Amino acid sequence: QVRLVESGGGLVQPGGSLRLSCATSGINFKIYRMGWYRQAPGEAREWVASITSNGSTDYVDSVKDRFTIARNNARSTVYLQMNSLKPEDTAVYFCYTRAYGRDFWGQGTQVTVSS
Repeated sequence: QVRLVESGGGLVQPGGSLRLSCATSGINFKIYRMGWYRQAPGEAREWVASITSNGSTDYVDSVKDRFTIARNNARSTVYLQMNSLKPEDTAVYFCYTRAYGRDFWGQGTQVTVSS
């Protein structure tokens, strides 16, 4: 059974930082591309960042130079370090991968940026 479990969300002031984690099980983690998405209230789900099996990364323009995606293959975990957070980063953040011809999502973790 494939599972993706996010953690690390919370309430933070503008300019603050958070690190999200996504622990996976049931897949050969090291061979799969991993991604983070987010969904703000009333908005469509938006791709945020991806990391390939060899560590290449990509980001949506709005988070470049503020967010960093990383992976630890030994722990089957992907991370999203978020710095200089803005109110518009407020959303539920989801971990994603595609494996065995299917899409897999975590349950999401809430990030709220507010003073």
